[in-house]
Amino acid sequence: MMQLGARSLVRRFSRVAAAAPAETATAVPPRMPAFDHVPLPYDGPSAADIARKRAEYLSPSLFHFYSKPLNIVEGKMQYLYDEHGRRYLDAFAGIATVCCGHCHPDVVDAITAQAKRLQHSTVLYLNHAIADFAEALASKLPGDLKVVFFTNSGTEANELAILMARLYTGSHDIISLRNSYHGNAAGTMGATAQKNWKFNVIQSGVHHAVNPDPYRGAFGSDAEKYVRDVREIIEFGTTGQVAGFISEAIQGVGGIVEVSPGYLPLAYEKVRKAGGLCIADEVQAGFARVGSHFWGFETHGVVPDIVTMAKGIGNGIPLGAVVTTPEIAQVLTRRCYFNTFGGNPLCTAGGLAVLMVLEKEKLQENAFVVGSYLKDRLRGLQEKHEIIGDVRGTGFMLGVELVTDRQLKTPAKDEICHAMEHMKDMGVLVGKGGFYGNVFRITPPLCFTREDADFFVEVMDIALSKL
Repeated sequence: MMQLGARSLVRRFSRVAAAAPAETATAVPPRMPAFDHVPLPYDGPSAADIARKRAEYLSPSLFHFYSKPLNIVEGKMQYLYDEHGRRYLDAFAGIATVCCGHCHPDVVDAITAQAKRLQHSTVLYLNHAIADFAEALASKLPGDLKVVFFTNSGTEANELAILMARLYTGSHDIISLRNSYHGNAAGTMGATAQKNWKFNVIQSGVHHAVNPDPYRGAFGSDAEKYVRDVREIIEFGTTGQVAGFISEAIQGVGGIVEVSPGYLPLAYEKVRKAGGLCIADEVQAGFARVGSHFWGFETHGVVPDIVTMAKGIGNGIPLGAVVTTPEIAQVLTRRCYFNTFGGNPLCTAGGLAVLMVLEKEKLQENAFVVGSYLKDRLRGLQEKHEIIGDVRGTGFMLGVELVTDRQLKTPAKDEICHAMEHMKDMGVLVGKGGFYGNVFRITPPLCFTREDADFFVEVMDIALSKL
């Protein structure tokens, strides 16, 4: 996920892989932690056959990691398996999506049981699955946030949240942060503030505030200086009244950027004085991933008016949600609002199972304890490798930014591709992102262990040493 088109991205991976230095080290690579699972025999099409079909029948906008893309055929907890039965440690979790672990038996059993009984009906009839999950989800949110609208994705959830803010306030202007990503539909593309994710279509009524980025931002961690831009947008770019403010607590696609401490309370205050609602985009940070709290916004001591979520909500099921107050929820009664698959019994049964697994297996605590340990170890790598400019994030939402010059913060765009290839060859899969595509996105399943963290760091250490 970088500032390149799909074909350019593939060419970059292919070029840097071809240019990688020949292997000269003779040291034995670190050993992956033992795991009691034997993958099923695979007799399906090869990676080459799938790549050919994908090129012929799927969108040319799709791209892939690695010079030779992996054919992943099975998953179990924090591990993935390719067509040859080789095991990989998954430190990306399908882009911060698999929270309980791949094919967690409790989630699989819940989905299977529901599929055998009723796969789909419609919310025009009653069914306990959607009501049970809505009740359980509302119990995880503070204050009066207890009315749930189910969607199929994070983009849909953010679209609905923006619509509701505009309807409730009677205003049109939305404020979001630069470097943010909120989706790829009309409204959410407007709120997204990176050119590599925006097409040349009408995106009206959105203002992008200066990003309170402690590493690359103009004001470091000074929240008060950053929030002046929110005030000036309201004063000079709107009527003085706004519909809302949408932000992530940690920008995921943007490169695991934590907003400056103290910024969100100040920004929420400015927006609410201008009549706007505050929307927390929890698509990536939510569902215990940050470890210290269940939601990312809680780390900043704020309570939003609307919360959006997806990804971890279903452990890989196409599921999203918007949660708001009863008063704000009333705006959708002015006309007919309907979502055919939102709240589907199959998905909501799975979603409820996810919440139960998170609680039963204490995965939030694991994300905090192991995530803190992993971050400390990554900071140790930063002391060893000059190419690591920054280590940031919390829990199991961590970022490692690579730069060729620490003073200038020059993005190491080619080097990260080299490192990812080396790590894959040693059995570790990790994501990348940021505006320049130079940040490791470390977002593993929440069942990731201390032993996995040690293995991950050892592999990254070797990979960086080869650059």
